[in-house]
Amino acid sequence: MTERNGAGEESGQLIFRKMGLADIPDIMVIEHEAFTMPWTEEAFRNELTHNHFAHYMVMELDGRTIGYGGLWAIVDEAHVTNIAVLQAYRGRKWGERLLDQLMRTAVNEGMKSITLEVRVSNEVAQNLYRKKGFRPAGLRKGYYSDNNEDALIMWADLPAPAYRSEGETEGSEDRQ
Repeated sequence: MTERNGAGEESGQLIFRKMGLADIPDIMVIEHEAFTMPWTEEAFRNELTHNHFAHYMVMELDGRTIGYGGLWAIVDEAHVTNIAVLQAYRGRKWGERLLDQLMRTAVNEGMKSITLEVRVSNEVAQNLYRKKGFRPAGLRKGYYSDNNEDALIMWADLPAPAYRSEGETEGSEDRQ
């Protein structure tokens, strides 16, 4: 399905899918663009192969990885570990769609709430999280070791999972 993005430009098929080891090189490009303290390839490899709480996905537009996100699902709480979009695709609501997909994943995993940390200086991200129902819940002093910046802890309640009618299946991809 072809759609228009927030900038009014034509865009193609958007797909969310489970991240695999073969995605790590593309993820590293996004990681280095998005974060002053990027995770290493080994960190992603460990998350994908050893962390049974982890759920990572990539967001592809016309076959190109433009973003990724991850969360840990522990008991009934989801913790967003990473969410990032390539610089060239920011400001077009792709990050919002990625967050929506992470939240759907958390609901499908039976999570009741979701949390994350965000730099106190990152007002753009904070505004998105507030729009999606996240509320500030405290500070982690000196959380970011690159500059000792505080992290704002935010939480949101998640809706109960929707029950599908008979014959309806849950796909691993969200084609929009």
